[in-house]
Amino acid sequence: MAAPTRARLAGEGHPETDVWAYNNTVPGPIVRLRQGEPARIIVENHLDQDTTVHWHGIRLPNAMDGVPGLTQPPIKPGESFTYEFTPPDAGTFWYHPHANSLEQLGRGLAGAIIVEERETVPVDRDLLWLLADWRLTSGGEIASGFGNRMEAAMSGRVGNTVTLSGQVSEEEPIRAGERIRLRLVNGSLARVMALRFEGHRPVIVAIDGQPCDPHEPEGGRILLGPAMRIDVALDMQGEPGRRYRVIDDFYDGLSYWVTQLAYGEKPPIREHPPDAPLSLLRNPLAEPDLANADRHELTLQGGMMGGGAMTGMGGMMGGMMGMGGGAAWAINGMSMTGDGHAGMEPALTFQRGHSVVLVLRNETAWWHPMHFHGHSFRVLSRNGVRVPHRQWQDTVLMAPRDAVEVAFVADNPGDWMLHCHVIDHQMAGMMTVLRVA
Repeated sequence: MAAPTRARLAGEGHPETDVWAYNNTVPGPIVRLRQGEPARIIVENHLDQDTTVHWHGIRLPNAMDGVPGLTQPPIKPGESFTYEFTPPDAGTFWYHPHANSLEQLGRGLAGAIIVEERETVPVDRDLLWLLADWRLTSGGEIASGFGNRMEAAMSGRVGNTVTLSGQVSEEEPIRAGERIRLRLVNGSLARVMALRFEGHRPVIVAIDGQPCDPHEPEGGRILLGPAMRIDVALDMQGEPGRRYRVIDDFYDGLSYWVTQLAYGEKPPIREHPPDAPLSLLRNPLAEPDLANADRHELTLQGGMMGGGAMTGMGGMMGGMMGMGGGAAWAINGMSMTGDGHAGMEPALTFQRGHSVVLVLRNETAWWHPMHFHGHSFRVLSRNGVRVPHRQWQDTVLMAPRDAVEVAFVADNPGDWMLHCHVIDHQMAGMMTVLRVA
């Protein structure tokens, strides 16, 4: 149920905030599903505007993807919609609206999905942190000004308050010696995160729900763009009674700590970490045939450069819909604004069953987490350098001027959205449709 409610985002001693929420909690309840078992979820709309739910990262039938106009009619106020699908992949996913996304997600409509493996994963605890940022006023209310055109042409609506599973977190309790599977979800509208765990060595075991070869992140920083999920294995080898900060230092000079790992006084539950690294069973993804793949390119364009000038948009600025008539971004010279609507023409068409290699080129000065609905893709290379660890993703974070090569088998028929998950960028034109015929 999507409805208005109130939540204490900033923690005890701070005022409550008017939010929009699923089942009256921020974030919404964790949806627990089992790999290969049918799910049926009824969404009731108690807002005063249309909504939908997108099941982010799950490879499901097109009619269940939650894009208004493109895959389903929007859910009108007072109405409901039943989503039915069988998740083929175990892992960490999330759900959020795909109608008036900027405001609905920015006011709290989001929740996590855990699709449980068929076999138990050997850890002492399985934790989920849904990280989100909010732009709050001094009185604790959500600031207005969604869809600011200047912000939309730059880094998007970055907030001033970061919550961990719905509240500003002072500390998270830890027992020395335990092995934790920590599922990280970035549910922010625009904030990119680079997380460092003081005194600890997290090992990445899955990205966007898809298991990878276990590896430590480069430089010890876990880079988490909006909509991305990363599962890490953490062996808690800190000292009982001590606290260790989890720091986000993505933005230069704006580092802050998200929370602290607070060790209890009890002795460690084991003297030494388990010998075997945590390794997850792979999901049933079809391996692309690179030698015979169809090759395509998508170029990301637009946005603000120095001096307030727009780049790479030529004469496109006039005839765009939404955003007060102007688009700030484009893919291959075309801008699709908003959340999705009927009659969106595909930029590319793939034959069902064919392998596809797609090169994404970021010709802008800004970061873009690019999300492809209904599919996971293998990340092959970045700027000509092979990407190790067999990484499959549905949302790939692209730095300015990056060129990223991905591959997948086009095995899920339908018209699928591909867009930037900085929601301001999506709304202002960085969105397209890819058809699997």
